[in-house]
Amino acid sequence: MRVLVVEDDPGIAAGLLAMLKAAGYAADVSASLASASSAIAVEVFDLVLLDRGLPDGDGLQWLRQLRERGLKLPVLILTARDALPDRVAGLDEGADDYLVKPFEPEELLARMRLALRRSEGRASPLLRHGDLEIDPAAHTVTRAGQPVNLRVKEFALLLALLRSGGQVLSRQRLEETLYGFDEALDSNALEVHIHHLRRKLGDDFVKTVRGVGYFVPRPGDTPSSKPGRG
Repeated sequence: MRVLVVEDDPGIAAGLLAMLKAAGYAADVSASLASASSAIAVEVFDLVLLDRGLPDGDGLQWLRQLRERGLKLPVLILTARDALPDRVAGLDEGADDYLVKPFEPEELLARMRLALRRSEGRASPLLRHGDLEIDPAAHTVTRAGQPVNLRVKEFALLLALLRSGGQVLSRQRLEETLYGFDEALDSNALEVHIHHLRRKLGDDFVKTVRGVGYFVPRPGDTPSSKPGRG
């Protein structure tokens, strides 16, 4: 999952970046609204963490513009403004949640998972795929009740593939999901992660569409099924 952090305080931004990466998210930081707009124009993000007091304006105005353009990605406001009118205004302008600084990292991660579930139209905190059960909060995977040990990037890749609902995800999209702007990426890194997933979950678990990308068939799909591109 790719997260955009819109925060101009270097210390807070660095702390959020480290927390998100430790939790398995790919994350990027924008220190201004203009930079955030540029980032969203060139990359696909799954969620935005938005401060209000940015050097070039109020984050709420930027959020209002996003919603007016029809962008539905989850946005969580992180701010020191704790007055009731501020919280109400944030939610009414289209924020999915409003968290007052300082906050505990565990609460932020839980609120992020909730916002992502809502955006996917999913009520259960668990993801199920056949005999697989994935717990995004605990970062655990079981198959037929038996634990499957995945590394951080492998777990993130599995989530991305399953959340696509059987649709093909391009190599570029998967790399953007797993790595931020500032992370070094080996040319065959994605293939290595795919190889490890297949070794742990079965050779046929992840399918390749040559020249297009990868997908995980939905349970019950026939070999002739043709997933769309993601």
